[in-house]
Amino acid sequence: MSPPRSFLSIYSLALSFLVSPSAAQLASTGLSVTFDDVNYFISPYSAGKLANPPLSTSLTKIPGVFGFQPVTVVQGTVARSDLTALFANWTAIDDVYQPSFSQAVFLAGATCVSKRAADGVSSLVLPLNSTGAIPSGPYFLETETGALYPVYRLYEDFAGSFTESLLQKPEGDFQSLSAQIEASASLTIGVPSRLYFTRTADKPLAGVRVAVKDIYQLAGTKGSNGNRAWYNLYPKNNITAPAIQRLIDAGAQIIGLQKPSQFANGETATADWVDYHSPFNPRGDGYQDPSSSSSGAGASIASYDWLDIAVGSDTGGSIRGPAGSQGIFGNRPSHGLVSLEHVMPLSTALDTAGFLVRDPGLWDAANAVLYKDNYTSLAAIKPSYPKTVYTLGFPTNASTNAANAMLMGFLTALTDFVGGTATSIALADEFEASKPAAAGSATLNRLLNTTYATFISKEQIALVREPFYRDYAAVHDGRLPFVDPAPIARWAFGDSLPDSALDDAIRAKTIFMNWFNNKFLVPVSDTAQCSSALMLYVASTGSGSNLRNRYISAPTPPFGFSSGRISVLAEVPDHVLPIGQVATKSSVTKHDEYFPVAVDIMAAKGCDGLLVRLAQDLTDAGIIAIPKVGATITGGDILMKKRAETLGIENVRYVG
Repeated sequence: MSPPRSFLSIYSLALSFLVSPSAAQLASTGLSVTFDDVNYFISPYSAGKLANPPLSTSLTKIPGVFGFQPVTVVQGTVARSDLTALFANWTAIDDVYQPSFSQAVFLAGATCVSKRAADGVSSLVLPLNSTGAIPSGPYFLETETGALYPVYRLYEDFAGSFTESLLQKPEGDFQSLSAQIEASASLTIGVPSRLYFTRTADKPLAGVRVAVKDIYQLAGTKGSNGNRAWYNLYPKNNITAPAIQRLIDAGAQIIGLQKPSQFANGETATADWVDYHSPFNPRGDGYQDPSSSSSGAGASIASYDWLDIAVGSDTGGSIRGPAGSQGIFGNRPSHGLVSLEHVMPLSTALDTAGFLVRDPGLWDAANAVLYKDNYTSLAAIKPSYPKTVYTLGFPTNASTNAANAMLMGFLTALTDFVGGTATSIALADEFEASKPAAAGSATLNRLLNTTYATFISKEQIALVREPFYRDYAAVHDGRLPFVDPAPIARWAFGDSLPDSALDDAIRAKTIFMNWFNNKFLVPVSDTAQCSSALMLYVASTGSGSNLRNRYISAPTPPFGFSSGRISVLAEVPDHVLPIGQVATKSSVTKHDEYFPVAVDIMAAKGCDGLLVRLAQDLTDAGIIAIPKVGATITGGDILMKKRAETLGIENVRYVG
């Protein structure tokens, strides 16, 4: 594959100039075009060439720009008479292809040039004689050379979810996708046609569009970890994190890096985000905190139907928080399922890699790829779900509000579905009644009050802050870089602790993990059951009160213990399931808006596949619904995206 020779316009082409004393080099980075009011990007990497390209006079009625013309390639044994049905199917399943690409069709098996007319499009059908296995789909043909270039559709990142738009190169590394469409201060993201890819046993994620949290290294890209000084200090990465490489090897298409809160520490939108602006949660009034640290991941999956999966990380709730806030599926997996080499650490003892998704079926396939032999999919197994269901802090009065009624209704439906019973427990009381001797006289809250804060501060100081500070000082005359308030507060706490504090944290974590896993979520050898019980707690209640414009106090270390810390310290899987939404009066719009209600469900360590299968079965049974993108989890226009002219409103007064 080689870049085209005729990308020459200085107005419409993105060019890179590398000048040396002996010669100047010119290389294309792609071409942006508009075709029938749709924005596209023409890749600079050819998918192959036509062995006998048609004469330019043969395509005179096909529109062209700078020597490129839109065409369609059809491989396989497709009869000319079946093209209409084929193209109708393509239009339904692919957002990149549009009928106008079929004005020139290169058809495998065709022996002569012919014409066809269907759906208002007049087509020229030509024989396909090509070098290389060029997949079916839309392309731009470079008329001069016969080279065919893949097409990317361009979208506006209106939620502010991404730090960089990426082009996945044929060699396996990445470069910035250098395109910009008319947008409001937001990045432009390009997605390849879904028609180029066919899922197989070896490529179960072929064509799946994936965005990656900007703490994972990708070869050819610069990382930021949410910090501008870091981004500017370090060169491009020369390696891709093994966890992401697994997805790529399975056929996934990485389309961009996404915003994390700084150094993956918990930050509140607007209040704590300084270097970068926090992404926007599309749900309800559009001004709820998206939660962190996988903020970009959560906001994008709830906003964009052109994105399939977002890769996040969860140390203390960095996937589960955004999943609950945006009403989507998200998983903190059992600890240690995949290597986090070449991923920025918060705490090696607690860090995990997981996904935010809308489709539980795709969730299962992605887990199987990412975690490999450490994940057991139950797609082909009839589960025997645990009959014991524990609840933590669940409501008991359905008449209090709509969210409580929804949560209690879901619990009833869940226990009926698994044929079990629900038992409410207070973990602190259970610990007092049966705590191990190693805990001494400490209560649960006292034992674990500083455990999490100690892990994330002491480890990140040693693994991230100190090398960063040294490197920055070396090139800035001893200066310190700017760091957001939240990491600074947490690191200051770590600095106040003795070196022995990390050993104490490990001890406390081990005491709790052994006690909890032997008492509540015990592994079961039967793969169909896997766990002795399920445990639920509330993820989000649709309150609509977590606004991003709140004035709050300065950040402090994350002291204390809560239900969300159980999986962190016990190393068990903890998955978020959106169960519905409730109407709440918004203080922004002064109208009732719909906000997500979600639950967290835990199982024994290693039972990740059981929880994903449960999500699939509950959606199949109609107990929960697959969330959609939009202002609500059932879809609908995002408020800030509504445009007066598209709604047929005339005489709108614009000020300015």
